[in-house]
Amino acid sequence: IACIELSGHSGDVNSIAWAPHSPYHICTAAEDKQALIWDITSRNQYDDPVLAYTADGEINQLQWCASHEDYVGISYDNFVQFLKV
Repeated sequence: IACIELSGHSGDVNSIAWAPHSPYHICTAAEDKQALIWDITSRNQYDDPVLAYTADGEINQLQWCASHEDYVGISYDNFVQFLKV
């Protein structure tokens, strides 16, 4: 049984990552070229992410930096980008 459903992407989701510094923040990446950060502390407000970034291509993978909590790395096409969140 799903406890939470996040439905902000318009394409297939390729990657998710929990923030290493917070049990309530999740980053998702999808074929819609978006990386979305969600705050799941509010039990009823899952429709809108707290932050959205649109890349130039479908995002294949992401990783939240464990040592620098303000950075998320994403990859798409033949690029790697580091996002300050």
